[in-house]
Amino acid sequence: MYSFTDKFISDSENMEYLKATMMGPNAMRISEEMASYLPIEKDMRILDLGCGCGLSTLLLTQKYDAEVFAADLWVSPTDNYERFKALGIDGKAMPVSVDATKGLPFAHRYFDILFTVDSYHYYGNNTEMLPSLIPYVKKGGYIAVAVPGWKNGVRGIPDELKPFVDDSGDWNFYTANWWKNLWAKSMWSGSMRNESDKIEIMEAREMDCCKQSWDEWMLSPNPYAADDMGMMKVENGKYFSIVQLIAKVL
Repeated sequence: MYSFTDKFISDSENMEYLKATMMGPNAMRISEEMASYLPIEKDMRILDLGCGCGLSTLLLTQKYDAEVFAADLWVSPTDNYERFKALGIDGKAMPVSVDATKGLPFAHRYFDILFTVDSYHYYGNNTEMLPSLIPYVKKGGYIAVAVPGWKNGVRGIPDELKPFVDDSGDWNFYTANWWKNLWAKSMWSGSMRNESDKIEIMEAREMDCCKQSWDEWMLSPNPYAADDMGMMKVENGKYFSIVQLIAKVL
């Protein structure tokens, strides 16, 4: 399942690049697992929403030869463009600055797939976001989301992890079942606005790569990774999951 990621990081220089550009659990590995559940074909137009430093974009352009709009709010599109040029993917990867909460600057039905890794939980944990994104995906296309979350059965932040919570008081972590229920509720709300924007939820699951992608994040020199080490020692595989959600646009 992870043939591209494993081959990429088998090269020491590539591994150093990965460690330098991760912004959380290894987005390349997460992207490769989620992409295996999607019918991606050459030259499909994909919106990589919340692409960070472009590890998911690299996977989508190199493994699938897709055309990817690499959109992020926090990372400069100029910085990503320089990275994409250095990687030789600038002909397939178009860096843009986007704030999903303020609407997307694209034509409706423009994308075959909306793909987002380790981003959606920051802005999508409400009934408004999903209906606002659906119009940008072609009929028969897909919305695919992967976010850190809790294993099913975990309710709220366990007491032993509370010392690691920052001043916000939460991580916006939820279970796969919680997300599935939210999306179902969102579509009921969305249908009141636009009867043409419908989806079928195809997947709501805990991903297999959770431990490995977190372990790889712990190798990063990023100071946030160092801050997470104590938390991950306490968590010890008991609570965290990476939740995958896939919906088909009808």
